[in-house]
Amino acid sequence: MRRSSGLNFNRKKRKVNTGLLREIALWTGEILLTMFVAVLLVLFVGFRISVVGPSMSPTLENGEKVLVNRLVYKVFSPKQNDLIVFLPNGNEKSHYYIKRVIAVPGDKVQVKDGMIYINGEPFEEKVEVSAVENALLAEEELTVGEDEYFVLGDNRNNSEDSRYASIGNVRKEYIVGKAWCIVWPWDRFGLLK
Repeated sequence: MRRSSGLNFNRKKRKVNTGLLREIALWTGEILLTMFVAVLLVLFVGFRISVVGPSMSPTLENGEKVLVNRLVYKVFSPKQNDLIVFLPNGNEKSHYYIKRVIAVPGDKVQVKDGMIYINGEPFEEKVEVSAVENALLAEEELTVGEDEYFVLGDNRNNSEDSRYASIGNVRKEYIVGKAWCIVWPWDRFGLLK
């Protein structure tokens, strides 16, 4: 038998597997769509922040990572017991604060004998907290202004919150969202109450 060298025009052409190409294109499209939706969610719906300090203990601990829903308060207003995320006095150079809404616009707030009173009635706590030792600004009854919220940390005696002149009532325009879910550490993963 004699071998020929050079070009062989009698070779069969390889067929392109169109099914495999279609499958690759489908997977690529799904991955790109998922990435696009994830970017949209992060840009317009939520973002992640770290808890700074012990002011929300035991609900949130220092260093935990929390997802924030930034869309909800564009549609609805914060309500009592919501965990809001805000910049104190709108200071964009500050870290984000997380506090619990105690009173909403128009409410009258007072702290006396370690208890919080809203419109003359004891505040119904959603979590177990200790008695308030220092009433500070809330020692005398105060009225929450329009588009303002009176907030406290769950660690009532170790929290810089609306009782302090440096924070005061939080204006709605300074609220960036609602603390929604703990995402780290894994053993604390879950929705916030």
